[in-house]
Amino acid sequence: MKGTVTKSTGSWYQVTDTEGRHWNARTRGKLRLTDTDTSNPVAVGDEVTLKEDVNYADTATIIDISPRKNYIIRKSNKLSSKRQILAANLDAAVLVASLVSPRTSLGFIDRFLLCGEAFHIPTWVFFNKMDLLSQQQQLDITAEIQSIYNQANVHLYFGSVAQNLGLDPLRNLLIGKRILLAGHSGVGKSTLLNKLFPEANARVGSISETHEKGKHTTTFAEMFRLPNKTEIIDTPGIRDFGVVDMVQHEIAQYFPEFRSKLNDCKFNNCTHIHEPGCAVLASVESEIIHPARYHSYLSIYHNEDIFE
Repeated sequence: MKGTVTKSTGSWYQVTDTEGRHWNARTRGKLRLTDTDTSNPVAVGDEVTLKEDVNYADTATIIDISPRKNYIIRKSNKLSSKRQILAANLDAAVLVASLVSPRTSLGFIDRFLLCGEAFHIPTWVFFNKMDLLSQQQQLDITAEIQSIYNQANVHLYFGSVAQNLGLDPLRNLLIGKRILLAGHSGVGKSTLLNKLFPEANARVGSISETHEKGKHTTTFAEMFRLPNKTEIIDTPGIRDFGVVDMVQHEIAQYFPEFRSKLNDCKFNNCTHIHEPGCAVLASVESEIIHPARYHSYLSIYHNEDIFE
């Protein structure tokens, strides 16, 4: 029996089979041990094979996971070697960010974008809570962010869920696709989901006044299956995004604005850090590549992960 994982609660999973029946499922034995370096052997979006438990109604065991076409993965924090798969088999991902209350750093954004590039997942960034900025701040910050990603082939969207601004273009992008929604706690992922697709009815939390961090209302990753074959995977807020599974000399390939320059470097094994005749360095100096993006490249290259 085949099915798709639609919710993960840690030890138990909700799975919808090909006939639309819902199962409470768990892993046992060998399957749990196949990837001890990953905190979750099964992720939302996984296609799995189930074996029905004859002793309990609507209960099954996951006995196999089909090969994933892609996934978004991170190292959860600097003290752990464990990796976490946020979601699998995606058509695209949306990183929900905010510039205030809470602030999403460019380092966090760039690491998320890097993961999308590496696993061939189109990734878009939606900057929420623009209404909390003055009109001049909105103009200045929007112009600055657009200049940073101008050559990076990144689709940026600016708006306000609270004011219902800038949502239509994003909604049109998501229809008919399986999309991961990710971001810090408090940036408005669940609120955005409810505004875009009210039938999802995702739970929403408030912001902690002390730390300006959102409460973890979304406790577990969950897929909302909506009309028009739209599937949105809402995830708990993530504070940290450590880069994993990256070969050092390949990192530059996952920066789109770097890719077009790589063949012009004097040396084939150029690190784009100190070599003479480096086309990437020349582009940084002439500001074709924004210095902020190059700074992200250096910190990732040197494994100086930003956990914020």
